[in-house]
Amino acid sequence: MHVWCGIMHISDGILTPMWCLVWYVISLPFIAVGVWRIKRRMEENASYMPILAMIGAVIFIIAVWHIPVPVTGSCSHPIGTPMAAIIVGPFVTVVLSAIALFFHIFIGHGGITTLGASTVSMGIAAPFSGYLLYILFRKMNAPLWLSAGVAGFVGDIVCYLTTALQLALSLNPDTVVSHWMMYSAGYMPTQLPLAVAEFIFSAGIVQYIADRRPDLFEVGMGGDVPHV
Repeated sequence: MHVWCGIMHISDGILTPMWCLVWYVISLPFIAVGVWRIKRRMEENASYMPILAMIGAVIFIIAVWHIPVPVTGSCSHPIGTPMAAIIVGPFVTVVLSAIALFFHIFIGHGGITTLGASTVSMGIAAPFSGYLLYILFRKMNAPLWLSAGVAGFVGDIVCYLTTALQLALSLNPDTVVSHWMMYSAGYMPTQLPLAVAEFIFSAGIVQYIADRRPDLFEVGMGGDVPHV
């Protein structure tokens, strides 16, 4: 089933209509705030749009990779959204994720009815959990690369746990907890190696930007969310 080959790419017909609507309703306020932040930053800085386009393209490409995982003989995807949250902020990342996921539909990943659910898992749960840990680690004076790496690793795992919960709530309403654990356990052998990869490229890319182009953080984040 396609659900098991892509973290956030839940196909049409998997979730019940009620839960499809619930996840849309949850995602819309985050998208609204993200759009507001984007509009404000575009008015303040003409260099913002190229950075936004670059990060959006990175999310689109990273989250659509089919990477074989020898542990299970299956494939999975990294997500890139925790890293994006560090560069342009978590609310803006929600908007970029929703756009990327929408275009993923046209290449056979996910569905229009489950777009809200996919946005919640990849665009909200992952970047916000990763970014909060990034802030926490930086406040504890952890190195930048380690803080970004932990954000990538944890955000990746949280994305899968959220998807597993979405499946359990919709498919097994009478035994949500046990099936959430079962779906999560099914995901973990495949995703843990990818989470390690997410740690590595999140740490490497954020550290590279800090060393070579620290101005991108200021343009990307602006005054919306403090960059530690």
